[in-house]
Order: sequence, then structure tokens, then C-alpha cells
Amino acid sequence: MPLPPVLFEDDALIAFDKPAGLPLAPIPGDPAAENLAGLVRARLGPDAALVHRLDPDTSGLVLYAKAKADLDFLSGQFQSKTVGKIFLAITTGIPVEDEFTIELVMKEDEARPGRMCVVKKHGHATVTGFTVREKFPARTGRAAFALVECRPQTGRPHQVRLHLAEAEAPILNDPLYGDATPLLLSDLKRGYKGRLDEKPLITRLALHASALTFRHPRTREPQTLTAPLPKDFEVALKYLRKFTAGSGRR
Repeated sequence: MPLPPVLFEDDALIAFDKPAGLPLAPIPGDPAAENLAGLVRARLGPDAALVHRLDPDTSGLVLYAKAKADLDFLSGQFQSKTVGKIFLAITTGIPVEDEFTIELVMKEDEARPGRMCVVKKHGHATVTGFTVREKFPARTGRAAFALVECRPQTGRPHQVRLHLAEAEAPILNDPLYGDATPLLLSDLKRGYKGRLDEKPLITRLALHASALTFRHPRTREPQTLTAPLPKDFEVALKYLRKFTAGSGRR
């Protein structure tokens, strides 16, 4: 497998547009499975280091540092929560408020390995700000959807996913915190005739790491990197906009 598309590269940094489903590191129990770390080491050598985390099911921007001094400077910004992070999500259901913030204490769910859960104490404090960018209201026989901008201030695994589920607007195709509601063209387009062999417009977790803003480790100047929406994400939004009456953009 080739490296994912390079979004930015200079002497200190390289940023990739990671596809959904590609893990950042070897998977426990399956060390031979393809992962971004192995692909990067094969091209850049052992000094290139991952700066931050991204869930395997999430697509989008991933940042690597090429030297330890660059890594230390960037990692410090993530630890001090001064990095601006923007994710875009298609949700099943429309959040009640157009602008809102969720603050929860989270930890790993001991009863359900691989999941996170909300607790009152003995967990990690998490904060995410949200803005509803577009609304696609429900109609008879079809769920409502929304395009939501997510700005996590902390960086726990599954944070955005669990926060949106707690807001009663889980991310589309989230097998852990959502439901089985698919996004089908037949539910959007009246008179659609391909229902018998129809596939959902997007089949993976509809969450995309869209942008990072940080201070460059060499110049110390603010820098913003962005990752374009993947094709399946764009197709889903195209048909939601085209066939959903009453949709609106902010």
C-alpha cells in the first residue's frame, strides 16, 4: 500500500490525508496488518514520529514530525491544549442547539472492551465545542441528518463520537455509539428504482479530521493545515443537499 496523500511537507513536518480504516500503529494481535507508522518508517526512516492520535475509523489530517526537537515542540502544544482542531461529522439526528459545548468525564468501558463510557469521577475530563453547519430535516420514513463542526479541546479516544451520542445525534455509521440507520439514496430521492441492490451512500464512520492550527516548530509562526473531504463524504452531502427540502447552511 502506498503512503496516503501528502497534504504538506517541509524540513520539520509532514502531514498526511489518512483514509478511514487505516490504523496509525500496529494492531494488537495482528502486527503484520498495514498501518500508517509502518508506511511512514519505510519512506522517512525511524526518526519520523507521530505527533497526535486519530481513531482508525476516522479519515483526515495526521501530522508527523521529522526530528525529536520538532516533535517535542508540537507535542507540548497538544498537551497544553493550544492546538486548534476541527472535525466534520454527519450525524443521525439534528442536535437541539446550533452552538453548544459538551463537558464530560470519560473512561474505558470495562464491561465493553473497545468502547468509552461516561462516569462521574475516576476518568478523564473532556471538552468539545460544536456548531451545526447544515440541517437535513426528517420526513416520513426517513431520519434527520446534520453536518456538524466539532472542535475538541481535549484528545481522548472516541471523544467526539461519545459526545455526539450523548447529544442524541450520533455520528452516521458509528457501530459503537450510534445505531444501524443507513444513508440511502432511495430514502432521499422520490421514485428511486434501484432499491433491491442498493448500497448506502457512505458506509464508514462519517467523521473527518478537517484542520489543525498550531505554531510551527522552526518558525514559531501560526500555521493551519487542512484536509479535503473524502469523495464518499462529499457524495453523501451532495445528495442530502439535493434531495432534502428545507436544508440550510450556516
